[in-house]
Amino acid sequence: MASKLLIVIVLILDLIAFGLAVAAEQRRSTGTTKQDGEDNYQYCVYDSDIATGFGVGAFLFLLASQVVIMVASRCFCCGKALNPGGSRACALLLFIICWVTFFIAEVCLLAGSVRNAYHTKYRSKFFEDPPSCETVRKGVFAAGAAFVFVTCIISEFYYVSFSRANGSSRPYGGETGVGMGAYK
Repeated sequence: MASKLLIVIVLILDLIAFGLAVAAEQRRSTGTTKQDGEDNYQYCVYDSDIATGFGVGAFLFLLASQVVIMVASRCFCCGKALNPGGSRACALLLFIICWVTFFIAEVCLLAGSVRNAYHTKYRSKFFEDPPSCETVRKGVFAAGAAFVFVTCIISEFYYVSFSRANGSSRPYGGETGVGMGAYK
């Protein structure tokens, strides 16, 4: 039987990660070119850098959620063997998909946070091209939020399938010893 407390804890962690990823998308920094006081140089000025913190927070909450699920299920491969059947096959498939979506979400959140934190520091002369005030592309944190949501759903289903395959009371049909009970 799946622990309802664990499911709620993981759901809360994932929802916080999702909310932070959406907030990071909304608050990602933008850069504009400004001229210095003597009008000889142009340089980049960036607004708030709060999206980096939101992205790292989403990264950490999603990581905590994944750790809780994997510790509770003993990462699918440790512990006693699961009972054969549809629940074990479903748990294995969901385990693989869960890790793939988790990895994609973490890469999006980490790459978005690193790129959002990077600010060009150089200046260009007035008669040259203005500096490129590069920022994180629109949609990087949104993609991370989408994969956080998918990971949330799949990890919940994985844990329920794992619990079904682990706690099933039906015995395995094959005998492990030699059946000699009828002979005396």
